[in-house]
Amino acid sequence: MSKTIHFIPDNVKASAEEGENLLAVAANAGVYIHAYCGGDGVCNKCKVIIEKGEAVHENGSAPRKKKDNTVLACQTNILSDIEVRVPDQIKADGKALKRKPITTRSISARSLEALVGEWQVDPPVEKRCIKLKPPSLEDNIPDLQRLLHAIRKRCHDCEEPTYDHPELLRELPFLLREANWEVTVILLRGKRAEEPDRIIAVEPGDTTDKLYGLAVDIGTTTICGLLIDLNAGKVIAEASAYNEQISYGEDVISRIIYSQRPGGLKAIQEKVVHTINQIIDDVCKKVIISPSDISYIMAAGNTIMSHLFLALDPKFLRESPYVPTCSQFPLTRAAQLGVYAHPSVRLFLYPAVASYVGGDIIAGVHACRMYKSPKLTLFIDIGTNGEIVIGNEEWMVCAACSAGPAFEGGGIKHGMRASNGAIENFHIHPESLEPMIVTIGRTKPQGICGSGLISIVSELLEAHVIDQQGKFKRDRNHPRIREGEDGYEYVIAWSKDSKTGEDIVITEVDLDNMIRAKGAMFAGYQTLLESVGMTFTDLDRVILAGNFGAYIDLERAICIGLLPDIDRDKFYYLGNGSLLGAQISLIDHKRFRERIIVRKLLTNMELSENPQFMSHYMAALFLPHTDMSFFPSVQEKLII
Repeated sequence: MSKTIHFIPDNVKASAEEGENLLAVAANAGVYIHAYCGGDGVCNKCKVIIEKGEAVHENGSAPRKKKDNTVLACQTNILSDIEVRVPDQIKADGKALKRKPITTRSISARSLEALVGEWQVDPPVEKRCIKLKPPSLEDNIPDLQRLLHAIRKRCHDCEEPTYDHPELLRELPFLLREANWEVTVILLRGKRAEEPDRIIAVEPGDTTDKLYGLAVDIGTTTICGLLIDLNAGKVIAEASAYNEQISYGEDVISRIIYSQRPGGLKAIQEKVVHTINQIIDDVCKKVIISPSDISYIMAAGNTIMSHLFLALDPKFLRESPYVPTCSQFPLTRAAQLGVYAHPSVRLFLYPAVASYVGGDIIAGVHACRMYKSPKLTLFIDIGTNGEIVIGNEEWMVCAACSAGPAFEGGGIKHGMRASNGAIENFHIHPESLEPMIVTIGRTKPQGICGSGLISIVSELLEAHVIDQQGKFKRDRNHPRIREGEDGYEYVIAWSKDSKTGEDIVITEVDLDNMIRAKGAMFAGYQTLLESVGMTFTDLDRVILAGNFGAYIDLERAICIGLLPDIDRDKFYYLGNGSLLGAQISLIDHKRFRERIIVRKLLTNMELSENPQFMSHYMAALFLPHTDMSFFPSVQEKLII
């Protein structure tokens, strides 16, 4: 049940679920509390006073309060509606530092349900336990026909299934007899509703209680996997890892170039397979099953990642007119690619649209049902290879722009994936310039993830620590602002307060990489809208996808120029659309078949061939933009 938290003297009210951490709630609400250990409970700076209501220490014990009800916000979880007083910070002259309301806004999780709708538990692969009557002299039909007839007899309204590989026939006679004529058949549904099911494997005994599927997002920087119990339609384990292809280049172009070396394509394909195998190993260990228990793999990735995964030469993807080897990828046996899987397991890879718009974007659009809505929608998948779609149920135009890996931790000195120790939320006091840091897992900080990067840059800009070109203001005399190895930088966490034992900083080089990444994205939206004679004001919805955690802070993303400055109620958050699309398809085969509609609606535009894109990109290399008429709300904030 939702609780109300009233922060005074800021007079800010926020909603939170019972058990949520007080420091994280304050950060999400825009309430500044001095805290620089990430929520680890060691800096003792985040002291607040609980005036009314009940709270509990995060270990479940009574909160460690002093006589005046002072607690550490990072070590306190909410139990009821509470009123929290945040003490003022006192300067050396005895005066209190000024407080100012912080503008922040997250997108409610309810938007996800509104976007994706419902799905049924009816996966594209199923298991059926079949008990066969043993053959006799009077009934000595072939083993395969006996099995097929038994399946048909059990399922009165279905056609007799087919089979498609000789290995099944080689093993079948021995397996039936060793299993005493009780077996489980694994059936793959037809690609279309009118096609019969196919037998892809036969297992001894009744194994129907073990039906698992794996959904995989093959990202340029990060690969994510969900293990799903297909009988229940529920996610039972998840894991992610850096795509090991990074060792051959952080962006797709570098990897294409590497693949052209002798042995390069094989080496780069083995890297992505090794990463997927690591994820399979991780999720299987969490629920104590074998990788061979996985019966189907549903994957999505951009066109280049898909080519490299299948070891298809990507050479012509990079050269005009940018032609893929194919757009519809064959249903593949996972084991033949080197993936840890039973030899019978099929791997489906979402189809591509063009050289730089791939299955990940189709999966995302598929997941949010944009193809069924009359609303004019801007769909944004923010990642290393940023992808954009504009349209509705009647038409869609898509494009891709290389944003680079900044929002996934790449190219940032202390960048990292969104995992424990990553700074995910940040505030800076406008007078003291001291930070408020919240990390994932509330441990000592060890790096900066994408949402943390957006927060840090936005806060530094609003506090006038950096200018609109992303340069530190040299007249700000503060120990955290200094000249480092890579030019000027701001120290987010001192070495004694970090998990790594070194200062965690953000540098001007980091800022430049971030500005180029957000500039490419914004120029892409603008170019695509102009191509169909529209502007940002014409949009009914903006759907955000990408690895930014459960929420994205709209005000900060708009402040840096990553998102358009329009009505905030138009924004919806999808999360990892590529992974969600694969998940839905893996659970509901009827929704799975609707992917074909998405692909038929999409028309691609090559931004690299559009002369307007580069001019828009150059204009966007500013915080938030050189044309401030695009960002009226940000212009107001930046007035000193």
